[in-house]
Amino acid sequence: MPARRSAPATGSGVSSGPRSHQLPVYAALDLGTNNCRLLVAVPTRPGQFRVIDAFSRIVRLGEGLSTSGRLGKPAMDRAVEALKVCGDKLRSRQVRRARLIATEACRAAENGSEFLDRVEREAGISLEIIDRKTEARLAVSGCGSLVDRSTDGVVLFDIGGGSSEIALIDLSSARTPRLANHIVSWTSLPVGVVSLAERFGGRDVTPDLFHAMVDEVAGMLDRFEGRLRLAHVTSDRKRFHLLGTSGTVTTLAGVHLGLDRYDRRRVDGLWMDNAQVDAMIQKLLGWNFEQRVANACIGADRADLVLAGCAILEGIRRHWPAERLRVADRGLREGMLSELMADDGAWRRWRKGAS
Repeated sequence: MPARRSAPATGSGVSSGPRSHQLPVYAALDLGTNNCRLLVAVPTRPGQFRVIDAFSRIVRLGEGLSTSGRLGKPAMDRAVEALKVCGDKLRSRQVRRARLIATEACRAAENGSEFLDRVEREAGISLEIIDRKTEARLAVSGCGSLVDRSTDGVVLFDIGGGSSEIALIDLSSARTPRLANHIVSWTSLPVGVVSLAERFGGRDVTPDLFHAMVDEVAGMLDRFEGRLRLAHVTSDRKRFHLLGTSGTVTTLAGVHLGLDRYDRRRVDGLWMDNAQVDAMIQKLLGWNFEQRVANACIGADRADLVLAGCAILEGIRRHWPAERLRVADRGLREGMLSELMADDGAWRRWRKGAS
């Protein structure tokens, strides 16, 4: 199925920034297997931006895809309704440049092209299907500021709904500003929280079922030929850390913090050590479905998916047993915004305007 590329939107900036001068507006949309997310932002200090509008909705576009090979009508209907909201938000602003992407569900579905035609007709949005390598690079670009400055390497992972991207990042020599330049190996596992939960069951998860899911993921990683490209760093657990960007790790962090409601400000950038991650996974395994639904950081939308995500995380930890995990409530959208602004010279203009 051919990939599609959305044409950059054009227009003048609409939001006031430093010294009252206008700043250009950029937008990034990510339609995944489970979620539809939009960010609209303006550049601030070099390498940073301020979000001026956002949207996120769980649509489960990939529901049933792993068994049928097709996107189902109810799933497509949910996604189109969410994308209509996004389209309205984009059209209400003068967006200088935008990137609007679709990932695994649309990559894998037999009727992915038909769905994108419908999105264009009904929501007025032209989506670009990105390949897995691009998805991994964007995840890295979105999380650069969360890498420990003293570390020699990072294993960054993004556990999605239909696939999971893993990038090995070598920082043991001279660093460059773009973290993506340091990727020495990457892989995309053809499994995510939705597809794994549909295959093994996500509602009632016994310890045996959970370990079977972990073994499935670990077996996939055994076949990843580039898994040892960071061995000169990962042989010492103190020289590298894990960096996770997904609903799985943010959920674990929220449960770990005992939040009455999810708070991105407390979760994004949080460090968890091995013992804390182990404890949270064991806690979730000990809860039944109703208890997971009742937790404010999980809820009904994630209660049947969170343990599948934990199994993918455990498979990753089995191969790269770092002492620390850093949690990122950011990812593809932030990566797209960073790349759009850098390529457009937005921060150079900001620096001149603020001087």
